[in-house]
Amino acid sequence: MRPSTPVSRRQFLSRGALAGAAGIAIPYLLPSAVLAAEGRPGANDRIGIAGVGIGRQGSGVLAGALHCPESRFVAIADVNQKRADAVAKKYGGIACQDYRKVLDRKDVDAIVTATPEHWRALICIHACQAGKDLYAEKPVSLTIREGRLMVRAARKYGRVFQVGSQQRSQPINRVASEFIRKGGLGKITKVVTMNYPSPFYCGLPGQPVPEGLDWDMWCGPTPLVPYHPELYIPRGKPGWLSFRPYSGGEMTGWGAHGFDQIQLALGMDGGGPVEIWVEGEKYNPPTITVPESNKRPNQICSEPKVFFRYANGIVLEPGKGPSFGGIFHGEKGTFTIDRGRCQSDPPELALEVAKGASTKDSHVRNWIDCIKSRALPNADVEIGHRSATVCHLGNIARWTNRRLRWDPVQEIFPDDPDANQYLDRQRRKPYELPETV
Repeated sequence: MRPSTPVSRRQFLSRGALAGAAGIAIPYLLPSAVLAAEGRPGANDRIGIAGVGIGRQGSGVLAGALHCPESRFVAIADVNQKRADAVAKKYGGIACQDYRKVLDRKDVDAIVTATPEHWRALICIHACQAGKDLYAEKPVSLTIREGRLMVRAARKYGRVFQVGSQQRSQPINRVASEFIRKGGLGKITKVVTMNYPSPFYCGLPGQPVPEGLDWDMWCGPTPLVPYHPELYIPRGKPGWLSFRPYSGGEMTGWGAHGFDQIQLALGMDGGGPVEIWVEGEKYNPPTITVPESNKRPNQICSEPKVFFRYANGIVLEPGKGPSFGGIFHGEKGTFTIDRGRCQSDPPELALEVAKGASTKDSHVRNWIDCIKSRALPNADVEIGHRSATVCHLGNIARWTNRRLRWDPVQEIFPDDPDANQYLDRQRRKPYELPETV
């Protein structure tokens, strides 16, 4: 089946497990490894895992999932056939380029996907419709509307959907966040964050497409542009993680970790800021025409600085905050939460908190456990969506260059139709999102 063939919703709803009237909520659908049936083992069987778009980041996640004794490798889909073949050879499964062939397999219970951000929503929605549980890399979406549709699909089809915000499963981050939420620092007035840069543009000249790479499908929902190795790789000189329309830049790259940590500590997993504004030089992203590191363009795209305010008055202020967290200012002092560590002034606050942290910290293990129990994972898709939304709001504030009011319930800018245009994006045919999720 060619990648350019439109995906039929009927194709993904054909299995008996997904039968039911459209629009009617259905209970959680259990993977084959959990249900016993004639000719099929029950709860002690192994969960069939497949990969979709497994490169730099996804390879480690897939390896972690397959390290769990309850799982087994089934298949891999990647637009790079050589890379897919190498993964299949390593783990002993099948390889293909079209992810829909993986979703059609009844022996696949769950997928790990780490594609570029411009592909993430379509694959995840189709996986939910196909009855697969998911582990998707962060940020979970490229737009706010995509994230909401992914949540809707996960809930409608009863999927266990873990987002790759692994700090959610790190003990020190969890206990430190609980300390903040329960008032251990007193009333919080502000949180100092890293000043994350927004994306810039790619104008790299075209080069021959490597053998075995389906470049048309890599571009997918985005315009078909010439191939260049520094666009194809995630991080390089500079790689797609820096370029719009494939990514939100480091605002969503590192920011998906930092803002997620702040959302957790402030108890805002179901909400977000209500006001966003910018201060400083107007956003003026460069277009990269020759390979270079992201240092210079990131410095340019760190202006203007973005501020956020929550309804309770807490302000997120850009500055010299940690890459993976924030510095919380409260009545009793300051408290820094970063990846796997915390510190405070006075220091005894953090020392006391650290005593309560255990040593178990596997985010993938949490996902596998939740596939079996059908519980919500530590970084459920709603959490991932809300944290990514903070990142997207930061980019939109730079793009519009004005103060914005945000309604985190309706997920709109209530008095700014122009800003609302950035809630979603155009997609190249036939890679549109399904009309009915």
